[in-house]
Amino acid sequence: MLLRRRLAAEGIGTGMLVAAVIGSGIMAQRLSPDDVGLQLLENTIATAGALVAIILAFGHVSGAHLNPVVTIVDRIFGGLRSTKEAVGYVIAQIVGGVLGAIIANLMFGLDAVNLSTHVRSGGGIWLGEIVATFGLLMIVFGVATSGRHVMAPFAVAGYITAAYFATSSTSFANPAVTIARTLSDSFAGIAPESAPGFVIAQVVGGAVGALAVFLVFMDSRKAESEDA
Repeated sequence: MLLRRRLAAEGIGTGMLVAAVIGSGIMAQRLSPDDVGLQLLENTIATAGALVAIILAFGHVSGAHLNPVVTIVDRIFGGLRSTKEAVGYVIAQIVGGVLGAIIANLMFGLDAVNLSTHVRSGGGIWLGEIVATFGLLMIVFGVATSGRHVMAPFAVAGYITAAYFATSSTSFANPAVTIARTLSDSFAGIAPESAPGFVIAQVVGGAVGALAVFLVFMDSRKAESEDA
């Protein structure tokens, strides 16, 4: 399949995901201004629903990574054929995410770029991002190596739904989405000064996750093939 088609799928898919995350965050803030727990629930349901639909729609074209960490780990394990392709995926995801944030802001009558003032920082929150990203990789590659690709959209969405409530960071677990969320001063936003800490935590979670994926899934598959 042509690379431009895969890059377009990654950019559009990530943009749609970010628009859902930020758009539902803005809507939740307006519908439930005095109930943060309900805002999180509303944001979670919309994000999970969007994830299922987006992965189903774009998965057969690009794999629907929608996430630089997933792309990098997939490249490490040979899922992507070249580093150039992986770099293209990451750029498409970041650009798509930024455009998705802008569109979400405009939909709700806000400035196109509306920098967030929502500070998210601290050791516990960064640990939450490490855990969230680690868990996401285990789900993505666990399902992929099992051969049950048709279940991937539901497994990923199910995990994100749980991680929104189970992690202290509310599970961003995605550098492209993190960057995009700095552009919206809403419930779903993150202050620009907080974003580097999140991205670093996501990279750490990705590194630990990649090791665990190798030990649990890739190494076992190699051993099984040798035994056969």
